[in-house]
Amino acid sequence: MARPLDHAKRVDLLAGVVEYIAVHGLGDLSLRPLAAELGTSSRMLIHYFGTKEELLVQALTTQRPDIAAVFAGVCDAASLRERLGAFCAVNIAGEATTSVRVLLQVLGAACAPGSPYGEYANAAIAIFIGTLTDALRRIGTINDPEAVATLLVSGLRGIIQDRLITGDIERTDRAARLLINQTVC
Repeated sequence: MARPLDHAKRVDLLAGVVEYIAVHGLGDLSLRPLAAELGTSSRMLIHYFGTKEELLVQALTTQRPDIAAVFAGVCDAASLRERLGAFCAVNIAGEATTSVRVLLQVLGAACAPGSPYGEYANAAIAIFIGTLTDALRRIGTINDPEAVATLLVSGLRGIIQDRLITGDIERTDRAARLLINQTVC
């Protein structure tokens, strides 16, 4: 008889996976060292999650912010600019930085043909663009809300990545504000 899943342990493991990848990177991710760091075995990780890739996807899913809640109630350009600025600030500082570092690694890995992360990355981008497109439509002043949402999501992702790599807070903050202010009118 299969051993029942300990859901509290599962939650702890998922949080530990994100921390581990933020420190050690995704490129050389191996279950044995990951399991040792998490205080378990690679066999138990497979028991809980099936595959290494599914483990990572589930870990990232637990870290995904509720984008719909972030942009709910936006009905004018000023409130959208404010929420975009706050969203960027939260995701490039503090606890969220770990999740963002891991997400950026997964998005890069998803570019490879046949990547096991392709479906997750596609869904993550689609959710953000769809939600932002809806907010832009509510504002009613943007000719092509989906294209503007794509520009904002891709541009802000690049700015956040730049900041995480270079550590240049002042320049990347200016760039994020410029992108947001010139795009959301």
